[in-house]
Amino acid sequence: MLAVLDVNGRLTPGVSVNFSNGDHVLTNATGRALFVAPPNPGVIYATIAARSTRVYTTILAPTEAPSSSLQVSIAPGFASLADRFELSGSGFCGQADANTVQVAGKPALVVASSPVALIALPPNDLEPGPAPVEISCSKRTAPAFSITFLELSLQADSSPLTPGEHRMLTLQIRGTSAKVPVEARNLSPQIAELTGGNPTSARVTSGGGAENVAQFELTGRARGNFLISVRLLPTLGSPRR
Repeated sequence: MLAVLDVNGRLTPGVSVNFSNGDHVLTNATGRALFVAPPNPGVIYATIAARSTRVYTTILAPTEAPSSSLQVSIAPGFASLADRFELSGSGFCGQADANTVQVAGKPALVVASSPVALIALPPNDLEPGPAPVEISCSKRTAPAFSITFLELSLQADSSPLTPGEHRMLTLQIRGTSAKVPVEARNLSPQIAELTGGNPTSARVTSGGGAENVAQFELTGRARGNFLISVRLLPTLGSPRR
């Protein structure tokens, strides 16, 4: 089962998804669609309508995706409270709603899944910090593990930029005192550019400690309002028990 999310991370119904092998699906009222993987192993990609962006995935042979037991082999060390997180392993249910994911005892929404991967959204009322994660599917249960969920808050002067103006953006991170990698994406490159990367994105590591912050610098290119989005960069590894 796949899912289509808009720029704000919301599930989007009625979207046509085209696969490189000629298959087509339309997302349902929940913004998701069920499709059957091609019989031959290999890489395929999906596109949305006339957009050029491609999303690739690898089709595995049945022997490469054992399902006798439910196991999580790769999980993020940190995840955002406002974004999806991905788990890899074996024995997941291909139908997203057939998987049950509990975070700190609260249900998480599984937006997409396959026998070897699962993507979920954290519960809405989850507090920042470490939380136990429990997964089950078809009467199978994986050993519980922990993910640290973080709240990201961008603090900035939102008044219009002027050409040549420099402005600092501060990202406050709650839920850990560890240093974490983050990325800012510039959604208004005609108005501003990010310093320290390319004009449309920049990556930094937060300072850690009690006041855990990361900073980005903008330079104005034209007068107007800017739009910046921030996200955690993947911190994948073996799940923490």
